Amino acid sequence: MPRARLRSWCRAHAAGAALVALLCVGSVAGSEADAADCLQPLLERLGWQIDVAAIDAPRVHGGPVCERADLRQAQAAGDLRVELPRAWAADQRQRFLQTLVDDPATVCAYAFVLGEATRRAATQLQDNPGYRFSALQLGWIGFGVGGSRAQGWEGFRSLGRGYQPAGSNSAALQAFYDGRVRSECGVGRQVAQLATQRELYGDAAFDTAFTPGELSIGTFLTLHDTDSILLGHHAGEFLADGKAVRTAQRGRQAFMGAPGFIEHVFDRVYLDDINNQAENFVIVDVSAAAVDALRSHGGFAYYDRINHRIWELASRMPGPGLRRFERLLAERDPELRAALPADQQPLLAELDRLLDDPFYREFVIYVHPRGIRPVGYYIARLLDRNPRTPFAFELGLHNLHTTLYRRWIDTQLRQCAAATIYSQTEQR
Repeated sequence: MPRARLRSWCRAHAAGAALVALLCVGSVAGSEADAADCLQPLLERLGWQIDVAAIDAPRVHGGPVCERADLRQAQAAGDLRVELPRAWAADQRQRFLQTLVDDPATVCAYAFVLGEATRRAATQLQDNPGYRFSALQLGWIGFGVGGSRAQGWEGFRSLGRGYQPAGSNSAALQAFYDGRVRSECGVGRQVAQLATQRELYGDAAFDTAFTPGELSIGTFLTLHDTDSILLGHHAGEFLADGKAVRTAQRGRQAFMGAPGFIEHVFDRVYLDDINNQAENFVIVDVSAAAVDALRSHGGFAYYDRINHRIWELASRMPGPGLRRFERLLAERDPELRAALPADQQPLLAELDRLLDDPFYREFVIYVHPRGIRPVGYYIARLLDRNPRTPFAFELGLHNLHTTLYRRWIDTQLRQCAAATIYSQTEQR
């Protein structure tokens, strides 16, 4: 199609369909320039301060962005600054700015946005009293008497082991925000991960950026046979850092939104409560002190040993009560603590000392259905639920800083370029 005719076609159809505008982005003369012109505003939105100066080569100071509490602190510390040669032509500038997309400082700046999206998603999920966990339910995921279709999902595996959105993606996720749904914590983790993407994109972009199959939920084994963006065919490049050694080295923001689990160490025969054999989570917040503790001790493996010591001490403190250790160690119930026999008081003091480590107090996770709490709470709770085994921490495979990061970047650029073309066609 001749360019003039193509431009006329795009002008005629762009107002009626956003998808048409996106298709036109790569086709209309000048659209590549439009997309390139969108890169600098996106980098600036992420926090980069881009200036020009009378210099021969670019000067870049990304800084330890992942160590900062937020973007304001990073910029106040002088992070995310770049100076470009004033004599550079536009194409030279654009080629260089493209390299900043993969700069670790940019990925960490994106982690600020990702962390905020994770906290919004986790808060919405924990605040829905209709989203529950029940050992007795019809199928792996239960959508209630109206069935999955009524809440925006359709099944593709029997016994509730696999679902994907039946209509809009955002409406399907909304069912977990305010509908009546039941699932175990593994699905809860998947939903929190997908809800984070919804919060990151906004509903309109979330509905068009992902196919239904990419948002599949169900058993973890089911996801591997789907187009799931979490664990399936479209997940792309994973980060495997089970004991969080590399993630701790990068800094606190590198943990934002990452999935993981707290799993029993001893064999299943030592489990008393099979429904609490693990706690699947997404990471919501990590303090500077918590990541410093993790880094200095070499990751989760050290705390697995501390968990074992906590379990040994608790095993020497028999007593009645379904939530005894939760009340003693997480809630620190003064009456219950005062009532402990004298021979258990030194054990309690040692448990307090171990759990006062910043990692246990300030490494904050979301677990369905218990909500947003520090990991120390979950270790105390598991002493009640499964007292015959210690537990260990593990980060799950994730693609937050690889595939999902690039998809978000590409979506932002396409949206900007489409808006630019639409504006230009309107002016003509």
